[in-house]
Amino acid sequence: MAFNLKSIQRNASIAAPRIMLYGVEGIGKTTFASGAPSPIFICTEDGLGSLQVDHFPLCQKASDVLDALSVLAQEDHQFKTVVLDSVDWLDHMIWRDVEATHDAKELAYGKGAMIVGERWREVLAALNYLRNERGMIVILLAHCQIKRFDSPEVEPYDRYQPKLQERANAILREWVDALLFANYRTVIKKDDVGFNKTANRGISTGERLLYTSERPAYMAKNRYGFPESLPMSWEAFSQAIA
Repeated sequence: MAFNLKSIQRNASIAAPRIMLYGVEGIGKTTFASGAPSPIFICTEDGLGSLQVDHFPLCQKASDVLDALSVLAQEDHQFKTVVLDSVDWLDHMIWRDVEATHDAKELAYGKGAMIVGERWREVLAALNYLRNERGMIVILLAHCQIKRFDSPEVEPYDRYQPKLQERANAILREWVDALLFANYRTVIKKDDVGFNKTANRGISTGERLLYTSERPAYMAKNRYGFPESLPMSWEAFSQAIA
């Protein structure tokens, strides 16, 4: 490809967002995704519950996910959002397939993680096609874990992050336009326990929020200039983008 001044382009509009949403168990990640425009779910776990949404049959292996993405790429349909629920279960499937098709020598010294990374890039390439060529929103759902973070600036501390292997976590969070952490709003109440002493208690208000920017307590990011938090609804998210 030849580069010159005539090859310079300017984005005319915002492309369909690529979102990874993770959060504490039972907070409503799948419900959030079901509120997106015309969603189709690709499920690696049986987590839809009573939600009435369109979905492919439950995927049993990683190749099933690629097959579903291929169907969406090649066939005519009216779906506007593809939801992968969940990426951490897909990560387990990819690792299982890689370990079944490679011996220990081939997987030693971090080579297994590199092979898994290439498998993930195949999935992301398929999702990119749906986003760029079919205009589909991409939503990746993930569970969360609390893991120690070794900061080069301060003492190590614990934080929430997606429940993924390190390489998959790095690849996905770099790829998405918004990495959102879902949690309940917590307020700190000080109680007088006597003798001029107080005790702090964390109290949940029940309000569910999407945290959009990196903080010591959790991983998050966005490319849209969001406020630090949003109400946990697709309507609030789409209005913030607009």
